[in-house]
Amino acid sequence: MYAGIWEIDLHGKNEYQARVTLDAALRRVRPGTYRIRVIHGHHGGTALRELVRREYGRHPQVLRLEAAGPGVTELVLREF
Repeated sequence: MYAGIWEIDLHGKNEYQARVTLDAALRRVRPGTYRIRVIHGHHGGTALRELVRREYGRHPQVLRLEAAGPGVTELVLREF
């Protein structure tokens, strides 16, 4: 974790496990956290990337999504 950024690695998780992990992170987010960097990968397929972008782009705590490369999506919770 960097100052204000949580990093979550979803490698090896299925969609259900990824959803549980991200939901838990959003429930535990601290006041100083402004982004959650989700490492979902892309070589083994795009199911996790699509899950993150489809479901968490509309989440009430997420202002917007930013693609930080083909294997990483950042959930922006508030402006820094």
